Amino acid sequence: MKKLKERWNVTSNWQLIIIFIVFAITGFSSLQLAKPFLSLIGIPDTFEPHWLYRVLRLVLIFPIYQILLVLVGFIFGQFSFFWEFEKKMLIRMKLGFIAKYFDSKFTKKKTD
Repeated sequence: MKKLKERWNVTSNWQLIIIFIVFAITGFSSLQLAKPFLSLIGIPDTFEPHWLYRVLRLVLIFPIYQILLVLVGFIFGQFSFFWEFEKKMLIRMKLGFIAKYFDSKFTKKKTD
C-alpha cells in the first residue's frame, strides 16, 4: 500500500480506501449501464450474432467507465485525483486532445 500511496501521491489510508471504493462502484456501474444503453439504441441482448453484441457492449463499457470514474470521484470528493488519472489515461491512449479540451473549457486561466 505504501508504494501505491507514493505512486498516486495519496497522503492517507482513508483517501486510498475512498479511491478503491470509487473504482469498485465505477466498474460495477459501467457494466450495469451498458446493457440498457444498448437496448435504448435498438440493440437488444438477443441480438444476433451474439458475439457482436458482446463486442459492442465491451466497446460501450469503456467510455461509460471513463465518464463515471470522474463523476463518482467528484461525488466522493476525489475529483482532482480522478481527473489527473483520467488525463494520464487519455494521453497514453493518444487521446490527450480530449483532456486538453476539457482543461481549457473548465479551468480558469491565470492572468498576470
